[in-house]
Amino acid sequence: MTESAAQPGLPSRLLVDPEMISACAARDFARIFQLAKRRGGFHPSRIARACELTPSRVSEVMKGKPKITNMDVIERIADGLRIPGRMLGLADRHWERPAVPAQRRPVVAAQQASPVLARTTSDLDDILAIAAGTRVTQPVLRSLQASIEDYWRRDDEHGGEALRPAVIGQLNYVKGILRDTEDPNFQRSLHGIAAELARLTGWTYFDARQHSTARGYFTESLRLAREIDDRQFIANVLACLSLQATYQDKAEDAITLARAAQDSARLDRGTPRLMAMLHMREAFGHASAHDQGATHEAIREAQHHFGRIAPTDDDPAWVQYFDQTKLTVDTGIALGQLGDATAAEPLIAEALRTEPTTNLRGRAFHTFWLARTQLQCRRVELACATAGQALDLATIVESPRVAAHLREFRQLLRPHHRTPAAVELAGRIAELAG
Repeated sequence: MTESAAQPGLPSRLLVDPEMISACAARDFARIFQLAKRRGGFHPSRIARACELTPSRVSEVMKGKPKITNMDVIERIADGLRIPGRMLGLADRHWERPAVPAQRRPVVAAQQASPVLARTTSDLDDILAIAAGTRVTQPVLRSLQASIEDYWRRDDEHGGEALRPAVIGQLNYVKGILRDTEDPNFQRSLHGIAAELARLTGWTYFDARQHSTARGYFTESLRLAREIDDRQFIANVLACLSLQATYQDKAEDAITLARAAQDSARLDRGTPRLMAMLHMREAFGHASAHDQGATHEAIREAQHHFGRIAPTDDDPAWVQYFDQTKLTVDTGIALGQLGDATAAEPLIAEALRTEPTTNLRGRAFHTFWLARTQLQCRRVELACATAGQALDLATIVESPRVAAHLREFRQLLRPHHRTPAAVELAGRIAELAG
């Protein structure tokens, strides 16, 4: 077969090879390209054409540098070599056949996140699907919900990078049994669980600053929640999209999405805690737009709703994280974004004193904001010491979002290049950035 008439992607035998599966899981494109050449007959020029890269870039990658981290390039490689999205931690690609059997095994332990265990051949998938059956029971639903709670806890403690393959695997499993379940009561519960897993997957991509993929999973979560008309969860996902828009400097989108979330929650008599969280998301959008009046109004609304919280409220489990500490720190962050460091600093400092020490990513994020407000107050050495604490946390938690904030702080230190503490911290941050 000539190269011009070759099949469009890697041979199926290579895609189920354990070494290829491991390379894809690690996004080790040097190994992927080497295996494609050695075992798939894909020479660098062919890889380059298929993936819209230059041959020299492919050759450099095969030698181990530079590493590929750009999501657009990763998606082009997946499409060009026909590597299924799940193998690279992506959503299913548009060319993947719907008939391919979905993964049918629940993934509830860290070691089960390994793609080597996640998929072998289609025949094995069929066997596992038959063995799994379609019978859903209340204990199964409770187990799935418990695993989601565990995923969120581990995400707070360590970041979502290592969790993502397990969460995607469980999402595929739940969607699979959902297709085979006819009982309407179980269908509703499974839709809700799938919506939560899709939102969690989107969140892990958002924290990795892979916004396009994150938005795709958030949208899938919205569709699943809409199937069962779960207005409060729809509000929850819209709140995630609002926060994402804030990070992308799309202030008007962030405000619109937050208000849409509030409308959705009101249709289902959203609890005061939920409404408080949603108004804080609106405050973030206004702060990003540097609208002082609207930011303060949204903060007042959040505080008003929070003050109405009662022990008898039927809060969804996913909003219970929004406690007094979270309200305080979010208020401080919104004020800090406005540039009101004098008001923001004591709020963030107070929240850090009461925030659980196990929430490593949250503490890293909030410590960065404390450092930023201290720098705005021209307490440079104190700000550098505080940012150093955030940097220490960032080295033990996998969160590109936190790392990006620290790189931003390094830029803020430029006017203080004569201060020894600033010079030392800038160097440490540069080392983290690699």
